[in-house]
Amino acid sequence: MKFGTVSVEKASGATLAHNLVVGDGRFNKGRILSAEDTELLAKTGHATVTVARLKKNDLPENEAATRIGAKLSTSNIIAKTASTGRVNLHASELGLLEVKYKIVNSINAIDPSVTLATLPDYTVCQIGAMVATVKIIPFAAPKKGVEKAEALAQENALILHPFKPLCVGLIQTTLPLTKDSVLEKTIDVTRRRISAFTGTMSVAAHCHHRAEALAETLHSMLHLDMLIVFGASAVCDENDVIPAAIRLTGGKVIQVGMPVDPGNLLVLGKHGKTIIVGAPGCARSPKENGFDWVLARLFAGLKVKSRDIMRMGVGGLLMEIPTRPSPRATLVKSEQADD
Repeated sequence: MKFGTVSVEKASGATLAHNLVVGDGRFNKGRILSAEDTELLAKTGHATVTVARLKKNDLPENEAATRIGAKLSTSNIIAKTASTGRVNLHASELGLLEVKYKIVNSINAIDPSVTLATLPDYTVCQIGAMVATVKIIPFAAPKKGVEKAEALAQENALILHPFKPLCVGLIQTTLPLTKDSVLEKTIDVTRRRISAFTGTMSVAAHCHHRAEALAETLHSMLHLDMLIVFGASAVCDENDVIPAAIRLTGGKVIQVGMPVDPGNLLVLGKHGKTIIVGAPGCARSPKENGFDWVLARLFAGLKVKSRDIMRMGVGGLLMEIPTRPSPRATLVKSEQADD
């Protein structure tokens, strides 16, 4: 693309680079100047104008953006009509966005004129949410660069995993001092949380805070897709009540603990096709915590392994919530006092 200032007489067919006031009106940048336009510019006192001209192998901005956007589109990610060199992509279903960041980085490294911006990897997307935007930095892009971007874009650069309507059972263990109000609030918060992921709470039960009692209750619900367990006491060890109960049912413990705060004390297990999640105490609050991150992947139908959880640390420092028994700020003061 050739860019520069020319006399208005030589500007016909070129792309206007800047907004201009023309008499009582204006010409917006990106306008393809016609012979009539250049005549009007001359009549209104414009001797020169800054323009861009496409070279032989350049593609106009809207065409370039449209072509790349089309390759990023999927059955549930829809590309909108190009305007001013931009194509926005929107989710047509409720789900979890997976971004192949290596592909996105490769596209953005092709040529400065070709850019792709996306939401963060594993973002929960509502229907209609913008998930990405292709922008051609004015006013054209080299054809070869666009072709390279197209080739990369179609390699599943963006995947929207729709949430699945899982049937969920909730179990809360109790101790003598456990309040009924806490149990009731947890049922309400959990029902709303899983509903947001298109799930349904089929059963809500409670049992004594003992591994044998919990294992028996878990076993009675193994026909469900997912079981969520809130312990009356926080998990302290991989052999504590919740992980021990999972093993007693014949299930497998996948992970105890996660590098997301709040949400550290999460347990993930499985029995056959039934997923078992030991929820951290902070999940009794509706505020975002590590439990939400794991639920999003599970409802999206993704397998969650130990290594997946242990890679959640970057960005895993979330906002403090009032319900935490030991807020971080208080802990810092205590540690300083102990020193």
